[in-house]
Amino acid sequence: METSTPDPDRGPLTESYWPATNDIPVAEQTVGGLLRQAAAKAPDRCALIAGVHDPAARRRWTYTELLADAEQCARALLTHFEPGEHVAVWAPNIAEWVILELGAGLAGVVLVTVNPSFQAGEVEYVLTQSKAVGCFVLPEFRGNPMLSNLESIRGGLEHLREVIRFDQWDEFMAGADGGAELPDVSPDDPAQIQYTSGTTGFPKGALLHHRGITNNAAHTAILAGATDDGVVWLNPMPLFHTGGCVLGVLGAVAMAGTQVPVLLFDPALVLELIESERVNFMGAVPTMLVALMEHPDFESRDLSSMKCVISGGSTVPAPLVRRIEETLGVDFVIVFGQTECSPVASMTRPSDTIDDKAMTVGLAMPDTEIKIVDPETGATLPIGQTGEYLTRGYHVMHGYHEMPDATAAAITADGWLRTGDLCAMDERGYCTVEGRLKDMIIRGGENIYPREIEEHLFAHPDVAEVAVVGLPDERYGEVVGAFIRPAAGIEPDKQRLFAHLREVMSPQKTPSHWIWLDEFPLTGSGKIQKFVLRDRWVAGDYAEA
Repeated sequence: METSTPDPDRGPLTESYWPATNDIPVAEQTVGGLLRQAAAKAPDRCALIAGVHDPAARRRWTYTELLADAEQCARALLTHFEPGEHVAVWAPNIAEWVILELGAGLAGVVLVTVNPSFQAGEVEYVLTQSKAVGCFVLPEFRGNPMLSNLESIRGGLEHLREVIRFDQWDEFMAGADGGAELPDVSPDDPAQIQYTSGTTGFPKGALLHHRGITNNAAHTAILAGATDDGVVWLNPMPLFHTGGCVLGVLGAVAMAGTQVPVLLFDPALVLELIESERVNFMGAVPTMLVALMEHPDFESRDLSSMKCVISGGSTVPAPLVRRIEETLGVDFVIVFGQTECSPVASMTRPSDTIDDKAMTVGLAMPDTEIKIVDPETGATLPIGQTGEYLTRGYHVMHGYHEMPDATAAAITADGWLRTGDLCAMDERGYCTVEGRLKDMIIRGGENIYPREIEEHLFAHPDVAEVAVVGLPDERYGEVVGAFIRPAAGIEPDKQRLFAHLREVMSPQKTPSHWIWLDEFPLTGSGKIQKFVLRDRWVAGDYAEA
């Protein structure tokens, strides 16, 4: 396998530990400071375009205009709330969401992000647990009556003082005290509470700080190849998630670039926006990229402006990496981490080889430490051994909001974030992902890593998407289950896939159960919810192949 060149100053590693580098120094930065820096650098450059279906409705802001609106929003916020209070935002990727994020940063208000697909009970949990005193809401989106749902639970929300409607945004902005002085905001101040997206069940609110999200966004953009000479960044990632409001929004602002938040992921709209706005950077999870390449408009759109796709959020199979780079003609980089680390801890670089982009999640980010440890003892493992991926640095969250036990379980006494991801590090510091601690299948006492099986299945032309899950078994404790969405026009054939795996894998890794699906249960950020697949299988909701 071709590999990228290791750092000549380091030499080969002997244990699975990567010390922090200062390739890109950590800036003592805030969200508001990042915006002011961009406005000073490129006042007349287009900063924001509303990525809606109707081109005539695509309002545009220069950096001068965006800063003015964000400062107006900050003053309006301070007529209702105090710095440090928690204010929720419950809406899809509208331009006002971006302005609110930047305005909250300037006002020192902590933004609580809420998935627009949430129903009343889910929103009640988030607003109660976060102690949100305000909530910005779009009355309705895609059939979800958000405002009426909010009103139905409002009586039980003891902390919620105000509900502000996005369809009354102009009135909210007009209520600002134009002479109000904005507070001094510290890089260490909390900026957002982001609720974990539920791949393993119960959500926890990660308290992220200004230093973490601004630097992480900037470093990711720089390492992906973005420059400050006019990048156009398409953002179909949901804004309630760090992939959208950190990497997308703040990444573009850090580069004084143009950002285009996409109202809702729609392959036809995304393809049209890439062509019409001459987009060159985009963040997208694998399910989005598959949908783009399968869409009938894909071949007819001019996508030649594209330079880089930043992906992550779930395992990206090697064949898909190769297909994206070859089909789109872009640099493809994979970011790896989680909400709790703002969110990127490792990533591949555009200069990495195809093999490293396909088979690894790259090197640690600047100014961060990485180590792979034995999950039971915490001992750092020798190179090549699989263990839990830990990271430490400026990017680690303050903790889970009002969950001290969960925080103590996630962050060690000396500051290491336990990610729950199973990885191995090679002698160059490049990491490969073997799965999640909770996803690891223990069949008759033998550890089986779903990622390996998923890679081999995805390589077969009959398979469009796949998730491998441990399913309960009386004899072995757990056995391997394969949940597969067949490729378009393919009649699934279990025996053909079984034979394909037996050519490359030992028998115990071959799935005992095969389930065909039309679609997967996903989190709002596009991750497959493996625990839902397992629960539904146990409940008898899925028919066996």
